[in-house]
Amino acid sequence: MGKRFFDIVVSFALLLVFIPVMLVIAVLLFWKYKGQVFFIQPRTGKNGVIFNLLKFKTMSDGRMADGTLLADEHRLTPMGASLRKTSLDELPQLINVLKGEMSLVGPRPLLPEYLPLYSLEQKNRHNVLPGITGLAQVKGRNNIDWKTKFKYDVWYVRNRNFFLDLKIMVLTIKPILKRENVDFQNAVSTAKFTGQ
Repeated sequence: MGKRFFDIVVSFALLLVFIPVMLVIAVLLFWKYKGQVFFIQPRTGKNGVIFNLLKFKTMSDGRMADGTLLADEHRLTPMGASLRKTSLDELPQLINVLKGEMSLVGPRPLLPEYLPLYSLEQKNRHNVLPGITGLAQVKGRNNIDWKTKFKYDVWYVRNRNFFLDLKIMVLTIKPILKRENVDFQNAVSTAKFTGQ
């Protein structure tokens, strides 16, 4: 209950602080993507419950002649890349936190299609609410493999406490400001998890 209260207070305060920034981003995206502002995608939450994750839209809907979407690297716009590098595209997830679907800190919510692929150990990551940031993010974000990410996730679940959450939140700020561990040279999107 203490963690939930903290999530509500902090996420509400952050929304108030960032509302001007979010409004500017929303207007720019509305113009850039012809009315589409948000990227909404099903993700897996606590106990395997599926919810809709909110992000600011960072890719166009460009398609090939047969209607298939272009590869991610061809759809990521300069504006979208800037939003990702500064993590501003994640701000709408504060709404997910207020709704009780996410926490400020926890394992990142992943695609429902991964559910059958987790080992029994890895499934423990779903014993808590997923987070906007987490231990795996401050330990390497996009630069560590799936197996290592899941080890950090499960360790967090088993050792979580208020002071660990505070530490992770503080450690989240530095990589964002320095744009560390965000690499778009090799792949725009993280490689899919195939089970291991």
